[in-house]
Amino acid sequence: MSRICELTGKGRQVGHNVSHANNKTKRTFLPNLQNVTLLSDVLGKGVRLRVSTNGLRSVEHVGGLDNWLAKTSDEKLSLRARRLKREIAKKAAPVAA
Repeated sequence: MSRICELTGKGRQVGHNVSHANNKTKRTFLPNLQNVTLLSDVLGKGVRLRVSTNGLRSVEHVGGLDNWLAKTSDEKLSLRARRLKREIAKKAAPVAA
């Protein structure tokens, strides 16, 4: 399982450990990923996603999973999140007669 947030696209970053003697060794900074169940109002069910805590705060700030997916570009989202976005848009669209 890759270490990338499914909603924000946040992944690992590379940097250096710097010692007191200014020796530099490579290291990685990993995002704080959590397995969470987010509720979709349109679908009426919970969706399990692997989300960074920063992304979780952003989703709550925007007003929920449905609003976040509607406002976020597809490039940032994972394949599962893009499918979910499409499913929500299909269900939310009014039926034309």
